[in-house]
Amino acid sequence: MNFRKLFITAIVLSMALPALAQHKTTLFDSTSVVMEESGLSHVINHQRIRANDFDGCRDLATLKVDYDPLSAYVEFRKVIVHHTDGSQEDVLLRVYDYVAPARLIYWGASQKMVQVGHLDPGDEVEYITYRKGFTYALLGDGDDDKYVPPMRGHFYDIVPFWSDHPVNKKVYSVNVLTSKNLRFELYNCMADSICTVKIDSSVVEDRTVYTFTKTNIQPLKREPAALANNDIQCKLLLSTSPNWQAKSVWFYGVNEDYGSFVPTPEVQAKVNELLLPAKNEQDSISILTHWVADNIRYAGISMGPGEGYTLHNAQMNYTNRCGVCKDKAGMLVAMLRAAGFKAYAAMTMAHERIDRIPADQFNHSVCAVQHRDGRFEMLDPTWVPNVRELWSSAEQQQGYLMGLPEGADLMYTPISAPENHYLRITGNSTIGADGTLSGTITITAEGQSDAAVRRIFSCRTAEWKRNMETELLRIAPGARISKISHTDNDRYLEQPVSITYTYTIPKYAVMGDKTIAFTPLTARNFFSRAMSHLRFDTTPEERTQPFADACSRLVEIKETITLPAEYKQLHFPFIGGVADPAASFGCQYWIEGNTLTFAESALLGKRVYDANDWHCFRQVVANQMKLANTPVILTK
Repeated sequence: MNFRKLFITAIVLSMALPALAQHKTTLFDSTSVVMEESGLSHVINHQRIRANDFDGCRDLATLKVDYDPLSAYVEFRKVIVHHTDGSQEDVLLRVYDYVAPARLIYWGASQKMVQVGHLDPGDEVEYITYRKGFTYALLGDGDDDKYVPPMRGHFYDIVPFWSDHPVNKKVYSVNVLTSKNLRFELYNCMADSICTVKIDSSVVEDRTVYTFTKTNIQPLKREPAALANNDIQCKLLLSTSPNWQAKSVWFYGVNEDYGSFVPTPEVQAKVNELLLPAKNEQDSISILTHWVADNIRYAGISMGPGEGYTLHNAQMNYTNRCGVCKDKAGMLVAMLRAAGFKAYAAMTMAHERIDRIPADQFNHSVCAVQHRDGRFEMLDPTWVPNVRELWSSAEQQQGYLMGLPEGADLMYTPISAPENHYLRITGNSTIGADGTLSGTITITAEGQSDAAVRRIFSCRTAEWKRNMETELLRIAPGARISKISHTDNDRYLEQPVSITYTYTIPKYAVMGDKTIAFTPLTARNFFSRAMSHLRFDTTPEERTQPFADACSRLVEIKETITLPAEYKQLHFPFIGGVADPAASFGCQYWIEGNTLTFAESALLGKRVYDANDWHCFRQVVANQMKLANTPVILTK
């Protein structure tokens, strides 16, 4: 496990191919693993790949293996080119070792590369690699000790039995001590005969060899916004850990033994200062969470050993004021403990499901605090800088494991009610006799919708006005904005964001002798940056794969429009209502005298949707888009 937003895959053949590209075919992919008593594993991977065209030749011209030299050792043992004329060429194993490309996290990851050279379509590249160790650095001494997994004496692995190009045959074999009681399970495998999985086991003395085989692996045509490949395609999980409770106890112990959360005098003094205005327990939790979120900047620089499960201590984090998710979580745990709370580090997997086999399914570190009444509250200082929440609801329906002294089971964050993430757009406008629209439009938001709106302020103050103007000019290029007022962005915790525009739009309505035609300004998807559901392509009528939006949300729109005369007949787009717990929609127009009122409501009920939720979700999006693009016609 590695607390990085992008973690290194132990052995991977780099390939930058478009989805479903058939530029190459893996003829076989065989992985053999031998586990030692300590948990150290030796992995030999043997592949043979055919280049089907010139793009495939290009992609196979260089073989790459990513690894972390602080915790893993890798080598190329053989590279052979099989030409179409039947000849073979042993590639000179001149291996290059370079620092891997990095962004935000600079922990010294490396790449070993072999230049295969010129290939022709039909040529096949066969290669063998050897690896021992893991993909993250840990505390330890001795030659091989740094390669031993963090939960010493245990083995776990996540094996994807899917690919973005055809694989004729894939075999995964693991040789473990029988006494380790290896547990395994296949997930997301189709029950039909498209993909066959063969599982064999044989006992050799005190060892058991488990072999998993799958043939004819075909790339999946992913639907837009589908979940992670490991959530919808075939994968194998293996672990010798007995359960999640054992993992929880271990995670608690490894950090307590290291002293990750012991507050220094400086930390204690800072906590005392920050909590002076706190009025209650929740105030204290909020103040400390947001201080860490806003003051420990995200920057992953190498700080020596311990870049994996072990969280850096409070002194290092407070002094450096930077780090990755585990540093932010560790800093918050230390500050909460300094304030007298029971607080613990926790692990989670951002935007990917954690399944029941206790394999290493984590990529993110968070914090758990226990209230006086015994309940736990999850906190994530990494995801809430300038966000009013303490746990980002973009992480709802997400698995997590707390590191507790008594142990904890795997849990999932609940769905956050859409009302917690409302986006309200209200307008009060007047249409003149010449069709000019003038008035005010106000947007207010909460939760993740607040965060989406507030991103227009995530730049230099001098650019704020231009960014706010752009939001209105995007839907009404002819608008003349006379005034914009907004809440104080520096005091974002005190109240939800609110922005009010005063504007004039010449010739907005189309005027006739007895008719007037226009689209209510509020209906035109103002601040669509906070409505990610509108970015879905609703063309497909059916889906077979589950999908995810950014967050649950409630959109409420209302506008009162004063007309230049009384109009008796109203023609507006017919929009049927949608009533479903997953997604619902309603809208209404009505006239009283010379006043037209428009109201619209769209509710998106969760972040992760099943495929059968697509019909109601799709209809909500289609209805909202139709209202934005269809004018109202009034006649005298």
